[in-house]
Amino acid sequence: MHYLNKWLPVKVILEQTTNTKKYKRGAAFLSPPSTMPPVTGAVTLHCSLCTISSDKPSSPLSRSNNQVHVAVKPKSLLQNHPLYTATEAKLSLQFKEKILCLEVLGIDAGKALSQNPDLHTASMEYIHSIISFLLSKGIHQKDLPRIFGMCPKILTSDIKTELNPVFDFLLQDLKVPDHHFRKVVKKCPRLLTSSVIDQLKPALFYLKRLGFKDLAALAYQDSILLVSNVEGTLIPKLKYLENLGFSKDEAKRMVLRCPALFTFSIENNFQPKYEYFAGEMGRKLEELKEFPQYFAFSLENRIKPRHLEAVESGINLPLSVMLKSTDEEFRELIKQGGG
Repeated sequence: MHYLNKWLPVKVILEQTTNTKKYKRGAAFLSPPSTMPPVTGAVTLHCSLCTISSDKPSSPLSRSNNQVHVAVKPKSLLQNHPLYTATEAKLSLQFKEKILCLEVLGIDAGKALSQNPDLHTASMEYIHSIISFLLSKGIHQKDLPRIFGMCPKILTSDIKTELNPVFDFLLQDLKVPDHHFRKVVKKCPRLLTSSVIDQLKPALFYLKRLGFKDLAALAYQDSILLVSNVEGTLIPKLKYLENLGFSKDEAKRMVLRCPALFTFSIENNFQPKYEYFAGEMGRKLEELKEFPQYFAFSLENRIKPRHLEAVESGINLPLSVMLKSTDEEFRELIKQGGG
C-alpha cells in the first residue's frame, strides 16, 4: 500500500462518469442512482499530500496493493472541480490543489490563507509533515478542522522549534501524560502557537505564584489562562478588581474561585456589570467577594431581568441564589416571596 495511506486523514475521490461527476469525502458521500452510467475514469487525490504532479506526467496508471493511483497532466479533472474553477484562472494547479486539500480537511481555505500568509508558499509535503506529527501525538483526524480552523498558523509551524517544545511543556511542566495530549489541545489549540519560553512558562509561573496549584485544572479546564499574556491581560484584570476596593488577597481569592475572571473584558464585562451591581442593584462588594461568578452571567439576559422581577415582587434574594437558580426554581422563589 502507498505509504501515505497508512495515516491518510482525508481522501478525495473525484470520479468522472459519462454525464455526472461525483464528489466523495472520506466514507461520507451520496450514492449515485442505480441508473448512473458506469465510471469511465478516476482520480485519487491525497489532500494532505497531493500525489498529482503538475510538472511532468508519470506513467498513466500505477497499481499497488489494490489501491489505484491515476497520474494526470496539468489539465486534469481537478480543473473542472467547482473549488478550482471558482478561483483565479492564473493560479497554478499546485496552488489550486492546496486550496482543495484545505477545504476537504474542513478548513476555510480563504480564511486560513488570510490569517497565515505563509501557507501561500508552504509545500504540500510540509503540510503533510505537520499533520503526521499531530497524529503521532494522539490528535485525531476529526479534530483537525477545529484545530487548524482556529489556528491556521500551526500548518506552517516548525515542528522541532515550535510544536515539539509545546508537547514537552505539557508533559514535563503540566504533568500531562502523552495519552491525554489530545484532550488538552482540543480544549485550547492556541497552545500550539504559543512560545514555551516567552508565553507558556511565564504564564504558568505567574499563575502558580497567585495560588493556582492544581496543574490538572490548568491543563484540562483553564488552559486558556496559559496563552494569556501576563503583562497585558492577567495583571490588568487583577488590578481592576483591586481598584474596585478589594484587597490584593481578596482579588486573588476571587480569581482562584472563578478563573474565568481572567478571560473577561474590562470594558465590555467588568465595567457595565459592576456599574449595574453597585448602582441599580445597590449591593455591596462583600457579595461580589463571595460570589465572583456574578461576572460570568449575561447582564441583559440574566442579571437585569431577574433583578427587576425580584424588585417588582418585593423580595431580596442573595446574589448567588438569584442568578444560579434555574428558571423553574426562580419562578418558585418569586412565587413564595410574593405570596
